[in-house]
Amino acid sequence: MKKYLTILLLILLASCKSKKVLLEGIASNSISADKIITSYDNNKIDFSTLYIKANAKYEDDKQTQNVQVEIRIKKNEKILVSIRILGFTVAKALITPTSVQYYEKIGNKYFEGDYATLSQWLGTDLDFQKVQNMFLGKTLDDLHKGKYAVSILEKLYKLQSNPDTKIDKSFFFESDNFLVKKQEINQPLQDRTLQITYPDYKKHDAMILPLSLVIDARQKESKTKINIEYKNVSFNEDLSFPYNVPEGYERIFIDKI
Repeated sequence: MKKYLTILLLILLASCKSKKVLLEGIASNSISADKIITSYDNNKIDFSTLYIKANAKYEDDKQTQNVQVEIRIKKNEKILVSIRILGFTVAKALITPTSVQYYEKIGNKYFEGDYATLSQWLGTDLDFQKVQNMFLGKTLDDLHKGKYAVSILEKLYKLQSNPDTKIDKSFFFESDNFLVKKQEINQPLQDRTLQITYPDYKKHDAMILPLSLVIDARQKESKTKINIEYKNVSFNEDLSFPYNVPEGYERIFIDKI
């Protein structure tokens, strides 16, 4: 039960792949945080609906599994994530700005709750915008609401929040289009780290999207990694968002997982 819910929850924090990978620049000259943020803002999000078909590889300390993932997004309104194995749907999640719903066919369980519950379970603040941004290659946080120190690390521009004893956030950008290459959330007191990396991007007519993303979550001695590779992407289609919990399923609560 926990495995598929973890895949979906971490994905909530997720055209065919070709050689047309967008060229990315190497950071070399010092610039201000305002300049980085303004340049990043120039990458517009221009779509009404987005369909993503992807392959995903899940790894933890005990097992590895490959699954297929289908992601349907109606901009700023709802996201439907379906997980399939050998073409059969094994789990679904429907998220909106106010709620998260999930069910899994293996075990006949379902969950209904809000972001406060999930944030407590994952150990980091979660909301609809952050989930949507993650799939689009955008920063989890609104950069205009924070103050950041600027440096160059691994040939990328790094924005780092003013660290305190509770949480430290870092965002890394390449220098040509100021696309997000990596974002990290560290909570030293809880010995907890979440890292999302974007190896490559592709330019579409509607916008620039990642070709893949890698989610690394570490908490004390446990590790979870999800590698999501986008295989097919389409924009502005008339998408349906079918979600119905089958009869007879048992409701679960986060504190039971």
